[in-house]
Amino acid sequence: MMERLTHRGPDDSGSFVAEGVALGFTRLSIVDLAGGNQPHANEDGTVVSVCNGEIYNFPELRHELVQRGHTFRSRCDVEVLVHLYEEHGAAMAERLNGQFAFAIFDRRARELLLARDHVGIAPLFYTIVDGALLFASEIKALLAHPAVRAEVNPEGLDQLLTFPGLVSPTTMFRGIYSLPPGHILRLRNGAVETREYWDLVYPEAGHHGGGDERDYVLALEERLTEAVERRLMADVPVGFYLSGGLDSSFIGALVQKQRPSQRFHSFSIAFTESQIDERKYQRLMAARLGTIHHETELDRADVVDRLQAVILHAESPLKESYDTCSLALSSLVRASGLKVVLTGEGADELFAGYVGYRFDAARIRAAAGDVEAMLEDELREELWGDPTFFYERDYAVFRELKAGIYSADVAAALPSFESTRKPLIDLGKVRNRDPLHRRSYIDFKLRLADHLLADHGDRVAYASSIEARYPFLDRGVIDLARQIPPSLLIRNDTEKYLLREAARRHLPPEILAREKFAFVAPGSSYLVSRNVGWIEELLSPATIRRQGWFNPATVEHLKSRAASAQINTTFETDLLMIVLTFGIFYETFIENARHGPTSIGIAATTAPA
Repeated sequence: MMERLTHRGPDDSGSFVAEGVALGFTRLSIVDLAGGNQPHANEDGTVVSVCNGEIYNFPELRHELVQRGHTFRSRCDVEVLVHLYEEHGAAMAERLNGQFAFAIFDRRARELLLARDHVGIAPLFYTIVDGALLFASEIKALLAHPAVRAEVNPEGLDQLLTFPGLVSPTTMFRGIYSLPPGHILRLRNGAVETREYWDLVYPEAGHHGGGDERDYVLALEERLTEAVERRLMADVPVGFYLSGGLDSSFIGALVQKQRPSQRFHSFSIAFTESQIDERKYQRLMAARLGTIHHETELDRADVVDRLQAVILHAESPLKESYDTCSLALSSLVRASGLKVVLTGEGADELFAGYVGYRFDAARIRAAAGDVEAMLEDELREELWGDPTFFYERDYAVFRELKAGIYSADVAAALPSFESTRKPLIDLGKVRNRDPLHRRSYIDFKLRLADHLLADHGDRVAYASSIEARYPFLDRGVIDLARQIPPSLLIRNDTEKYLLREAARRHLPPEILAREKFAFVAPGSSYLVSRNVGWIEELLSPATIRRQGWFNPATVEHLKSRAASAQINTTFETDLLMIVLTFGIFYETFIENARHGPTSIGIAATTAPA
């Protein structure tokens, strides 16, 4: 199982084995390079921990623990966990500010505690088989255990078809679960229980914080500056991504502000196609900040070359191909000799960065006038607690469409796993909230944790043995963001108004004036036009029939449509891309588990050993 995680930690490994328990760890050494190897233990060895990630408020916690008589053996940030557990037990998770997935074994109480950070930056998967609880940072490590079978989870596939991505605890594998963000799992007396220790709770409409715009601008700049400073904590060089947009540019500017005498590395992707190329703005910011700037140029053919590797690392089918670009970017970071990179992910969800937030701010909704509209309103009430709230699509219509996408056998069972038949969120946390806050909460649950921070963040970064860090997702920034009046998030039809104001004195006008640039990676229309043998084989009627999940006639229709017209993936789901990437997923994880390696997926991996 540890060998399957070597790409996440190529620098060192360690284990702890006792009666009935085994903890394994592979290390990417960033803090206390010589003394920070894991597992960690308390003074008498009765509490043992392994942790993937960083504890950013560890200096304050360590000082507090030393004052209470605890002794530390290293300078490593995650060593605070064993001592914090001694003081607070499972409540320790509430004291942490960081990105982490950890396991703590209490040898006296014979209890195991697992925890995942508040927004889900670090993954943590688990399953229970033959009376044993197995857990890991990636599912492929669980699949290495001889008792674990790789089987498709139809609920996971339906979530992927229906929503932006998977939603914890659901995964694409039957019987394998993702611990939700902000949750702990406890194993004691042979029983497993999970509970939530944190959530993004917005105030009810009209009960946001007081103060004027200037107060919020200054407070946001201060919180982000503190968040960046925490994420520069490392004993190795730290770089940052520059996409050419507001979010990454602001983070880069704050990095340079914190260390004005230090020259940082910045990283960008350039494209051969001028309509999606942003290097003009990336180079503008790199020059302004005086960075050592690195570019990697991609064309559409590179997407085909990396698609199989991306699915292997994502451990899931995908709706778009842009993770191939992210994989190239993390590879560039590693090739430049860095292990840590800061990114602007998370700003859109907190500060109203998507077009849906503008629609919410100026929303006018006509009353339902026909049966179809009435059914949609009922479904929205069930899903979001508001019949007027539009999120992504009309789900009542899509329910009927899915029955034609699936094979006859799968469609017959659809009512048993169809993902809109129960809410995926806690409706009590979105009722009586401003529409912008409701959308932010739903985006956190359905888009951010298990998609943008997972396949688009964690997997493609660690595929190249890189740790990505997210200043916008600092707990201090989030605590401020949920008190900001919605009127400061969207103003004059401008997305991320307050964030732009906070960035104004740090960024050039060319960056501030840019509208959000939605990069659309090559979709299925391009991929099927390339006449690539393995793609044609995966989409052939024979393969579709053999795998048994989709309707061959529907897939042929999707192929014909893709060959004649481009799909606007900003407003429309690329169903054929899901079918194709599911085929890669199926051959990689399901067929390989039954018959051994095939030419799909395994041979295409680019993860460093």
